[in-house]
Amino acid sequence: MLVRLMYVSRARENMSAEEVQAIVRESKARNPATGITGVLCCTGNGLFVQVLEGGRAAVNRLYNRIVADPRHHDVQILAYEETTERRFTGWSMGQVNLARLNPSLLLKYSETAALDPYSMSGKVVLALFEELACTAAVVGP
Repeated sequence: MLVRLMYVSRARENMSAEEVQAIVRESKARNPATGITGVLCCTGNGLFVQVLEGGRAAVNRLYNRIVADPRHHDVQILAYEETTERRFTGWSMGQVNLARLNPSLLLKYSETAALDPYSMSGKVVLALFEELACTAAVVGP
């Protein structure tokens, strides 16, 4: 059974771009073996938003590891659902390229042009991520 889980968290400390890239590289290396696909967005102010897709057991195990990771806190599930198909199948872990993010796109889905997933519904954040994938703002194989 396929599931999709989306969560948001805050970094405990400022993370460098190299540290974020290390997380993405590790995800790309590990996820194919467990059948997990998804997209990660890390903002300049230390917010992480991630969509994970795959088998229920594999996604649940990964999410439990994420919650226990001391690099971040305030982990909140935005959405968890059974699904018949993946939306981000092209990425073992894609990454949102914030340099390509048009502020007007955020206004389409949010009260302001700032990404604040804590104030957005899971459905809205998923719609935003889907549009980002369609507009080539998500990078990485």
